Amino acid sequence: MLDQLFSMSGKTCVVTGGSRGLGFYMAKGFLSAGAKRVYITARKAEACFEAAKELSEFGDCVALPGNIGSMEEISALVAELSKRESAIDVLVNNAGTGWLEPLEGFSEVGWDRVMDLNVKSPFFLTQKMIPLLSANANPESTSSVINIGSVAGICGETDTYSYAPSKAAIHQLTRNLAVALCDKHIRVNAIAPGRFFSKMTEYASSDKEQYEAEIAMMPLHRWGSETDISGVAIMLASAAGAFITGQIIPVDGGTTLVR
Repeated sequence: MLDQLFSMSGKTCVVTGGSRGLGFYMAKGFLSAGAKRVYITARKAEACFEAAKELSEFGDCVALPGNIGSMEEISALVAELSKRESAIDVLVNNAGTGWLEPLEGFSEVGWDRVMDLNVKSPFFLTQKMIPLLSANANPESTSSVINIGSVAGICGETDTYSYAPSKAAIHQLTRNLAVALCDKHIRVNAIAPGRFFSKMTEYASSDKEQYEAEIAMMPLHRWGSETDISGVAIMLASAAGAFITGQIIPVDGGTTLVR
């Protein structure tokens, strides 16, 4: 029973920002759970192809490099997927960015770049993927969209002036899309990660004093691991999550309990 509940057998998945960090971990998890095929995107083509090669050790992984911050690139990605597949079972909107500047000097480019990639791109990619996501979906076998939010979109204690609002927006967008797409048998949920090791969090993990202070504050006293994120993603994308939609699931070691 457990093997069937958490199986990704026969599923075709798309993970944006899949060349590193959380996207890489989730792509690896899907393949390890038996996914038929996983497509990964990334802005840097070389990194995307290298990641796909590494992930191919676990199953069929295909690199489709491109910058989904552009509407033209979003359309091109969906057109390419439509040439290759008649249906997509899982879409993970993981690609994102941050911007750190003091409040008094926070720039318009730092606002727009984050909002465009973190909110606008997931919305329009999901919109254009609806025909593929609904093609094989039915009440007994739904397709799944997983948006990657953040605890920064839940907690108020942050100096990421565009990043945190963008993640709060993706949480609400998740709820809106869950309602809009339920009749097409597409479930939409969000994972709100806390601290995980990635390029985006290097500024904190490389600062010994800040890192140790965070570990001390967190109820579980550690940062997240590869399986912490991939396990929840597999649950949401598989039969185990078949009755879950419109939910924001913090995966944060308890950070939202104390912040």
